[in-house]
Amino acid sequence: MIFRKRLLGAMVLTTLLAGCFGGSYYMVRDPASGTAYYTTDVDKAGGAGAIKFKDKKTGSTITLQSSEVKEISKDEFTKQTAKPAPAAGAPAAASAAAPAAAPAAAAPAPAPGAKPQ
Repeated sequence: MIFRKRLLGAMVLTTLLAGCFGGSYYMVRDPASGTAYYTTDVDKAGGAGAIKFKDKKTGSTITLQSSEVKEISKDEFTKQTAKPAPAAGAPAAASAAAPAAAPAAAAPAPAPGAKPQ
């Protein structure tokens, strides 16, 4: 009897800890615009079915009246919210914007009254 209570208590504790630290990842889509947002927390906003969440990509708090919420894997969430790597052409564009080299110095003008050779 005591073993069952301890086992049940351990299972409840494990479930609670997994819920606190496991985390969930969501893709929220606005059906009107087709825009996809990525978040780890979705809250109800009002009683009309609206939801409120913080978009991971922009950091903005979004409220949608109509939405589609889908739980996704951590790998998918990480892939979709990763910042894009700088483009390969970026260094070339920076060097093209560099100022041009100074023109070569012109030959000095002859002194007044000098005889041509």
